[in-house]
Amino acid sequence: MKRFAFSVISIAVAACGAPQAGGPDAPADAASITPSVLPLPEYFDCLRENKGMAIAAHRGGPDTGFPENAIETFQHGFDRGIRVFEIDIAETKDGVLTLMHDDRLNRTTTGRGYVSDTDWETMSGLELEDNDGRRTGFHPPKFTDVLLWAKKTGAVLELDKKPTTSFRNIAAAVKAAGAEENVIFISYDDDQAAEIAAINPGLMMTATAYGDQDVAKLEARGVDRTRLIGWTGTKKTRPAAWRRLKKVGVEAAFGTLGRAGERLDDVYLADGDGSEYDALAADGLVLLATDEPYRVADLIKADDVGREACGR
Repeated sequence: MKRFAFSVISIAVAACGAPQAGGPDAPADAASITPSVLPLPEYFDCLRENKGMAIAAHRGGPDTGFPENAIETFQHGFDRGIRVFEIDIAETKDGVLTLMHDDRLNRTTTGRGYVSDTDWETMSGLELEDNDGRRTGFHPPKFTDVLLWAKKTGAVLELDKKPTTSFRNIAAAVKAAGAEENVIFISYDDDQAAEIAAINPGLMMTATAYGDQDVAKLEARGVDRTRLIGWTGTKKTRPAAWRRLKKVGVEAAFGTLGRAGERLDDVYLADGDGSEYDALAADGLVLLATDEPYRVADLIKADDVGREACGR
């Protein structure tokens, strides 16, 4: 999740006039594949109460042979125990929601140019490349197909809105897929949090919050605290803030991701020991955004505790 300001695990609405509703991305029978899982707010309550922690894979958890923002990559991560995937939602020239982090196609695909200048027929024919620049044989997915995958598996998608689209269009696609219990909207400021809440206060979201005063400000702007995960940054751990949030029933999120060589992921993993991550969970962290989801999942216990206690 480009969240450097996580980069939500992780979460619809009557969106009048939104192009995705009832359009080419609308599924024929979304309700028929919904698995039995805890509603999303209860899932995160369960993690908080059991000192479990969910790992959120930044940009979907790219790996060797698996590109960022691809369904095949999400399944690869899910099979390795990851349950939350931060993904980037963009919109093509002809109004189809897809997944792409950059404004341009050059870095992650065989294409060139801007996403906003590319139609879906062209986009869907491109091949995705992994972080080493190798072609993978995978293609940019429709957002609707990603939502249906999440419903089928029980995965949670953190939705990072790119400038080519809108919260309203994304929410309309979520509603059409019946995937409200599988998504967390990412907000980067209080205005965005209020915008998401105005679309539908039942949407789960992350918003910057370090304690009860921040939560109260968000509530005054329409945010439901039971649908809120408090984002607490990437630079410095804040156990005191996590405790304050816990007292008012809000889960805390934090990111160890960032620029290679500077991020906490590199610091914590330098000794090949995951104890620092488990310590974050012991201090009250519930959602961890990381660039190293596979290594972290292999090393820590807090994610296993969360899956055993809370499912998904």
